[in-house]
Amino acid sequence: MSAYTERHARSFGGWLIVFAVGYAVLHHAGTLFVGLGDVGPTRWADWVDLLTPYVVTGAAVGALRGAGAARGVWAAFWFAAVVYTQGHAIHLAANSVGNTIDGPHPDVVNLWDEVVGHYLWYVGFGLLVAVLAVALADRRPRGGVGAHLLALLVGLTNMTNSVEGQTPWLGLAMAVLFTLWGLVTRDGMGRYLLTAYGFSLVLLTGFGLWQGGFPEFSELGWI
Repeated sequence: MSAYTERHARSFGGWLIVFAVGYAVLHHAGTLFVGLGDVGPTRWADWVDLLTPYVVTGAAVGALRGAGAARGVWAAFWFAAVVYTQGHAIHLAANSVGNTIDGPHPDVVNLWDEVVGHYLWYVGFGLLVAVLAVALADRRPRGGVGAHLLALLVGLTNMTNSVEGQTPWLGLAMAVLFTLWGLVTRDGMGRYLLTAYGFSLVLLTGFGLWQGGFPEFSELGWI
C-alpha cells in the first residue's frame, strides 16, 4: 500500500468514526441535552441540534473524499444530503415550536414534526448510509472491536429514533435491508452494516413483541 493510499484509508476511517458518533449523539440531542435548560423561548438542546446536519453530512463528505468516490456516488450523496437536511430542518423547527405549547400539540405541528420531518430525516440518513456502503464496498475493515462497538451505537440509534420518532416500520425496513446488505458484503465494510442493523433488527423486534407494539419511550415514562 502506497503512503498516499494508506493516508487516505486512515482519513475515511476517521471520518466514519465522526459520522457514527455524530449520529448517535446528535440524533439524541433532545434527550441528552435537555438538562441544559431554556434560552429565551427555545431550549439549548435545540441549538445543539443545529449542529446535526453539519456533523453528519460533513463527516460523510470526508469519508467519501478519503475513499475517492466516483461521480455517480457523489451525485447520490447530494440527493441524500438534501433529503436528510430538509427532514431535520422541518423536524427541528416544528419540534421547537411545539415545545412552547402547553398541552396537546396542534395537528399541523405533529404533521410537520412527527410525520413529514421524521420520515424525510430518517430516509435521508438511510440514503447516506447506502451511499457510504457503495463507496466503501471494496474496502477492508481495520477498526476491530472498536468499530463494531460504534456500529452497535448506530444500530441502537436506529432503534431509539424509530420508536420515539414513531417510524417503527421504516426503522424495521432499514434494519432488514442493511442487515441483508451486510450479509452479502460481510467480507468488506459490510460487516459493520451487519453488526449495526442486525443489532437494530433484534432490538426493534424484541421491543415490539415485548410491548405488543411500538409505544414511544416518553409514553412509557422512560424519558
